[in-house]
Amino acid sequence: MSEHLPNLDQTLLEGVQNPTQASHKPRILLLYGSTRERSFSRLLVEEAARLLEHLGAEPRIFNPSGLPLPDDAPVEHPKVRELRELVLWSEGQVWCSPERHGAMSAVFKAQIDWIPLELGAVRPTQGKTLAVMQVCGGSQSFNAVNQLRVLGRWMRMFTIPNQSSVPKAYMEFDEAGRMKPSPFYDRVVDVMEELMKFTVLLRDQQEFLVDRYSERKESAEQLMARVNQRAI
Repeated sequence: MSEHLPNLDQTLLEGVQNPTQASHKPRILLLYGSTRERSFSRLLVEEAARLLEHLGAEPRIFNPSGLPLPDDAPVEHPKVRELRELVLWSEGQVWCSPERHGAMSAVFKAQIDWIPLELGAVRPTQGKTLAVMQVCGGSQSFNAVNQLRVLGRWMRMFTIPNQSSVPKAYMEFDEAGRMKPSPFYDRVVDVMEELMKFTVLLRDQQEFLVDRYSERKESAEQLMARVNQRAI
């Protein structure tokens, strides 16, 4: 593993122990927000995926290239279906967007807009953990990660406190696409460790944590209405 993570002090990075009942590795989906050939949000996500694998997770990265604009194709489109299946598969997620015009990219937002709050009786993102990151072309900014936090709350996810913002990203990666040693790299390690800890603690408790009085009440009223309908 050291050859895959050359920037790390291996004596300080340890796998996250799983104190919960789930027997499989934490399933983490990573999304990025640029389809450029040398996309720094993709490179940062790939670095995060290596760290997550080292920490004991099963990471999968979704490639947004070819994903149609929201509502510009049927939900049966292969890329839409792939994205939704990965969201359902995941127990935690990493979102990383470049900052463009002071906001997240359209490529990233399109991915979220293809994820509904409900798929039949299933809420695909509710109760899952989330880590947010951004890359900047200039000085450090937090506009994109702040917006990603708003999206995470809207999608009913548990967004971890830590986050990563990498300024002048073109200076932080070598020719091979690997992130150079720096305090920014160390912060990415911190974020992935924290995401793993929150994920292993919360993934077996999702049904309990997201159980809502208002939804139980609505379900009870619907059940009573069906019972009364049969009695007529």
